Amino acid sequence: MSVDARLHVNPTGDLLEAAKDCEADVFLRWYGNTRAELDDEYGPYEDASVFLAVTDALGDVVAAMRLLVPGGSAGLKTLNDVAREPWQVDGARVAAAAALDLASTWEIATLTSRRQQAASQIRNAMTLYHGFGTVARVNAMSAFVAILDARVRRLLDQVGYVTRTLPGTRPGYYLGSESSVPVFANMATMVGLQRRDYPDSFALVTLGNGLDGVAVPTDEEFLVISRPDPIPSSWLSPGMLATV
Repeated sequence: MSVDARLHVNPTGDLLEAAKDCEADVFLRWYGNTRAELDDEYGPYEDASVFLAVTDALGDVVAAMRLLVPGGSAGLKTLNDVAREPWQVDGARVAAAAALDLASTWEIATLTSRRQQAASQIRNAMTLYHGFGTVARVNAMSAFVAILDARVRRLLDQVGYVTRTLPGTRPGYYLGSESSVPVFANMATMVGLQRRDYPDSFALVTLGNGLDGVAVPTDEEFLVISRPDPIPSSWLSPGMLATV
């Protein structure tokens, strides 16, 4: 089978720069943010940033996701930014109200995909979502937070990545988006509901069944946090892995 796309975990060098270029190009098109503005926003979080990137058959980055791992020097951007307009709530209290374990809570900081033919764009998005799910499973992610544009949130909802609004927040203007909302999701709960309510998406996105023509790394390559065990215990049970 020919490889039409390839998923990369925690890229470095030129590939990392290409992922950041993808991030910047998409944010400029949708929200008017320049690369310099993104550097200002995310610069304090570079030590916690891990990228996923999807490249096409030519090796060009066509989709990228920036994740923030727990334990970074600046913390999680979402929990810092909810203290700003339009929310003005205390991030620590918000995290406590959502019952987040900050030692294993990550952040989806950015999620971007370049315009392509519909079939390719859907494949790229599904590949990126599968990469996120695998990162979550392999690194024992208990939950994630994000500030999602309403359109992006709807796209995630459609594949069963259904999030909840962080306590004390509501949709509002954020970094060029007219309607964004701070959200969170408990991974075990979210994936369990995805399996029940979105079985096709569970098979494709969570299990990776049907990602034809996509080269996906081994589980070991998704391990980006140092842990004593090669592959830590996970919220995704063996029964779930055997499904479909």
